[in-house]
Amino acid sequence: MKLIRNIMITAISALALSLIWIFASTNDLAETEGVTLIRFGHGAAETNERHLAVMHFKELVEEKSNGSIQVQVYPAEQLGSEAEMIESVTFNDLQMVAASAFSQYDQRISVFELPYLFDSYEEAWSTLDGEIGEKVAEPFLEDNLRIVGYFENGFRHVTSNVPIEKPEDLQGIKIRTPEFPLSISTFQALGANPTPMAFGELYMALQQGTVDAQENPVANAYSSKFQEVQQYLNLTAHQYMPLPVAISEEFWQTLSESDQELIKESTLETAQFHRDLLRENEESMIAELKADGMQIIEPDLEPFQAETEEVYESFKRQFGEEMVNSILEEVQ
Repeated sequence: MKLIRNIMITAISALALSLIWIFASTNDLAETEGVTLIRFGHGAAETNERHLAVMHFKELVEEKSNGSIQVQVYPAEQLGSEAEMIESVTFNDLQMVAASAFSQYDQRISVFELPYLFDSYEEAWSTLDGEIGEKVAEPFLEDNLRIVGYFENGFRHVTSNVPIEKPEDLQGIKIRTPEFPLSISTFQALGANPTPMAFGELYMALQQGTVDAQENPVANAYSSKFQEVQQYLNLTAHQYMPLPVAISEEFWQTLSESDQELIKESTLETAQFHRDLLRENEESMIAELKADGMQIIEPDLEPFQAETEEVYESFKRQFGEEMVNSILEEVQ
């Protein structure tokens, strides 16, 4: 046991030293070449569309700035979990991050995850890129986080070993959800038994029957090969989830107005690049899942929407009606 602990300590120390070396190297680069350096972290693998989007952002910024701004990208949680990377941005140790875990600083950003809030991608994008998206982002400035745009996580759907055609089909189903309050309350309202667990444990849990079902965007189900352990992809579209992109406010204030505008424009352009890429790939992913033997269920969503109305009332009681109503008005 002592040997294992010593090995773990050595590994952690080696990782810390490697990160110090990485940051020292990039600092030397910025100083010797007189460029502004942006360190940008995210949690996805290098094969994921998210990484392709961040690399697109890097290309845009470096091209538009004629090389005076350089972007160093750290994928696959090289610099820690999403929560840890966001915290690093609050300290300006990391300048930018694309992640989902912002509700740890202000839960009102979860308003975009209310069930059946959006009927289409276009509705979601219009809301996020408009005044509502900016208003929801404002409180994060108090934590040195400036949200400059929203990448895509997309609509979430249920996979299962029984078809989910109506809310009653979810009664008693043990379904894995992330540890997001709105995800849990949504499936409680639908009569399921939400069971939070780490995503890395999910395939095994489905395989062994520890949980009966799970819910995620199609891309996650596809990349994790859930068709090997689940028979049905039920297009419930029960939640839309954006992926906020934040920059350190401390770092932002060191930039000229023209550089701020360049970064903002590049973020918005990249956000749409990411959205279009995921949407285009989602269609082919569903086709491949079907070809692999997964049955695709397209239920009538109105009964699901009716069953989850109580989630809205709970959210309003917790955070006030004004924000929720303003978003509903914007969407309508």
